[in-house]
Amino acid sequence: MVKIVRIGGAGGFLGDSSVAAPQLLKGGRLDYMILDYLAEATMSSLGQLKAARPDQGYARDFTEWVWKDNLQELKAQGVKIVTNAGGLNPRACRARMEELAAAAGLSFKIAVVEGDDLMGRLDDLAGRGLTEMFTDAEFPDPKRVFTANAYFGGRPIAEALAAGADMVITGRVVDSALALGPLMHEFGWTEADHDLLSAGSLAGHVIECGAQATGGLFTDWEDVPDWAHIGYPVIECHADGSFVVCKPPGTGGLVSPAAVAEQILYEVGDPQGYALPDVVCDFTEVKVEAAGENRVRVTGAKGYPPTGAYKVCITFEDGYRFIGAMPVVGRDAARKAERQAEALLERLSEMLRGRNLPPLRDSRIELLGAEASYGAQARPEARAVREVVARVGAEHESAEALGLLAREFASPTTSMSVGSTGWFGGAPTITPVARVYSVLLPRGEVPALVSLGDETREIEIAPPLKAFDPAQVVRPNVPEPPTTAGELVRRPLIDLAWARSGDKGDAFNIGVIARKPEYLPWIRRGLGSQAVQAFFAHEFEGAKAPKVLSYELPGLGAINLHCIQALGGGQFSSLRLDPLAKGKAQQLLDMEIEVPADLVVT
Repeated sequence: MVKIVRIGGAGGFLGDSSVAAPQLLKGGRLDYMILDYLAEATMSSLGQLKAARPDQGYARDFTEWVWKDNLQELKAQGVKIVTNAGGLNPRACRARMEELAAAAGLSFKIAVVEGDDLMGRLDDLAGRGLTEMFTDAEFPDPKRVFTANAYFGGRPIAEALAAGADMVITGRVVDSALALGPLMHEFGWTEADHDLLSAGSLAGHVIECGAQATGGLFTDWEDVPDWAHIGYPVIECHADGSFVVCKPPGTGGLVSPAAVAEQILYEVGDPQGYALPDVVCDFTEVKVEAAGENRVRVTGAKGYPPTGAYKVCITFEDGYRFIGAMPVVGRDAARKAERQAEALLERLSEMLRGRNLPPLRDSRIELLGAEASYGAQARPEARAVREVVARVGAEHESAEALGLLAREFASPTTSMSVGSTGWFGGAPTITPVARVYSVLLPRGEVPALVSLGDETREIEIAPPLKAFDPAQVVRPNVPEPPTTAGELVRRPLIDLAWARSGDKGDAFNIGVIARKPEYLPWIRRGLGSQAVQAFFAHEFEGAKAPKVLSYELPGLGAINLHCIQALGGGQFSSLRLDPLAKGKAQQLLDMEIEVPADLVVT
């Protein structure tokens, strides 16, 4: 019989639904369940939590919901869990798991993968003269650092499973390694199997964000049934690297080639240089094909040798930020709310000067309900709405300085705009600005450790015989632009394509997939780098070297647009409404491009 390994994706972030794990255990027929909890912003939050409470720093969502509520079924079915819920304290996570299992009269062999935490080496790293890999910034003050972690790959997970672990709890690993590790273990893939490692990484990438692979965030959202009971993804993986995406029977959601293709392009920069610890992936020839109802077969991933380095992500405090919401209703709501917010910031500036404090480092007013995040693409009539929320953001080196703004924030409800309704959802917040700093370190400098029972051993990962060389990459031919003979009409991009966007630090990508092959030449023509940069001009405000890179993916009939320095710092260091770029594809889908009149149906 052909060996098939079934892996379910039960969580894509810290805060994902608690219904995923029991749903997959009920109908997934799983060998493994993976749960991904960590993003750079999450690491920063866990770091601040661990600093205040050294026994914390792991994902309690996992221990108190997934683990505690599903112990009996996990044991009965023999499903193995692989998760990065360990965060910054994987041993504490394991201790809590063992405590809950013992209370239920059960026991499991739980392995811990650690060694990624580099907080004890900050002074050494700071003294090396390292600069940030994207911005060339100097190393941050070690006293301000929240977290410092290397991104491990799949090999330590595979070794933990080979040692007999029922469950593997990791610290920081690349998200896709949660699936790649089990596949390396099950199929015996080695470091030299670059195409297979790329395929396994792609399998993990597809399900690492949970229901995003099964209709969540899909462009054609009206075609996705039963959000309340959306199915979480299951992949059926084969030794040749191919896999089928499906979901438990009787669940909502949708598994279609387009929905899976969107997820493949999610948060990908260069699709021929997607660098992971185990392999550099090339997704340009990946194909998605229907393989039955709610079943999609994925093939065609290629791989190159890894770089031989680990990416190290450091999060650090860089001042403080204030975010407050100010609702206004009635005639001219947008103009009133904007004037009111501007007056409040003017008052604060005067108060800072009066106390000999520096001015605000940055501030931002966004009128929610009036299409503020669309910049110049906002519809004029949006300013005529009769209710808005002025979202006011501000940055300063001092939390005390922002406390003045917090103190004044409610005062306009009786002294400025008619129709001000006061707070909703609680008082405004002041939080640290958490910035991300990334460097590369040779893998040999950061040994991975696997702990199971009383034994802890170092995992030897040999350097690649020949590290990745970008010159190896052969780019797809870009066809000549289509001829423009005949009548051309303008159509919104959504009529021609599906699209998905996501963030990568201070950049975002938009994967654009043609609905029909004949649309792709015109999509490519209409979405040139200059046109896209002009469309999103407001997102590049303040950027020192803004640019838009475009990549071809002929296997998917798609292009990938990578917008550099376009998120105002991104994540917790941005004052913008959409620092994770969740809505950028939706906005681009409104862009009108020219197509032949006889190519589209009115």
